[in-house]
Amino acid sequence: MRFELKAVSPDGRVESLDLHGLDQASAVQQAESRGYTVLGVRARAGFAAPWRGGQARFPLVLFSQELLVLLKAGLPLVESIETLAERERRSEFRALLASVASILRQGNSLSSALQQFPLAFPPLYVSTVQASERTSDLAPALARYVAYQNQLEAIRKRLVNAAIYPALLIGVGGLVSLFLLLYVVPRFSRIYEERSVDLPFFSKILLSWGQLVEGHGALVMGALAGLVIAAVYAFRNAQVKARIDNVLWKLPAIGERLKLYQLARFYRTIGMLLRGGTPLLTALQMGAELLHPLLRARLAMASRAVNEGRPVSEAMEAN
Repeated sequence: MRFELKAVSPDGRVESLDLHGLDQASAVQQAESRGYTVLGVRARAGFAAPWRGGQARFPLVLFSQELLVLLKAGLPLVESIETLAERERRSEFRALLASVASILRQGNSLSSALQQFPLAFPPLYVSTVQASERTSDLAPALARYVAYQNQLEAIRKRLVNAAIYPALLIGVGGLVSLFLLLYVVPRFSRIYEERSVDLPFFSKILLSWGQLVEGHGALVMGALAGLVIAAVYAFRNAQVKARIDNVLWKLPAIGERLKLYQLARFYRTIGMLLRGGTPLLTALQMGAELLHPLLRARLAMASRAVNEGRPVSEAMEAN
């Protein structure tokens, strides 16, 4: 993303800066590293297509893999991150990594540096790094995180592959229905209108639809296009997504698969955090963010039971 900053330069002049960054904190950090005092910052307005997010996602798994290779090769942490920053093609990601390296050179820990950029480094990743800092085993922690993400990606691909055939059937069926409603029915409606045949109620509705399309085709197509655009924007809304998610969870076959996927992701997350040295209750709290609200509420009750001293197996079984 691009940001416009008002800042005081090292020689005391107020200047406008145009910087690339993953978020506002990244842009401010870049300006401060050059000796500027930031007075204000705002994102540069730009058009985002409805099917795309507002900004690119930081390639966290690739970053972890490359950092792991450099650390195993014997490079110090700061030099490794600076090397990755120099090789990065996207300006906002390059600025982000340069900011992380700058924070590290000021004597801060890696976890505290990553924590300043939550859009790029989620709490789970920061917690994994933070736990590794207590035992000085950053490389194994990165390896565990990469393996964890690869396992989740394999599970996700299996679910997607299982959903391809039903989605294909629904898509083809929808296209055939649109063809019938927008092309075939209007032409048949003219034939039956000329013959004045007495038809059943539902057939009359179809013929009325055909006459509407025949007489106001452009208006109907415009309305359908508007509905498609509105649906795309609605699917990007968090509340709409939550409602759709709740509906999917209540469907017998789909809901069970979603539950299995979320539980598999939750168990793998907890296992990775515990192996990294994260306390159990903290791991449960972080893993809860991956679950549906229904499962999250039951996990909260289990966490309270564990906090009260009950065995983990007993608390989980009771909820």
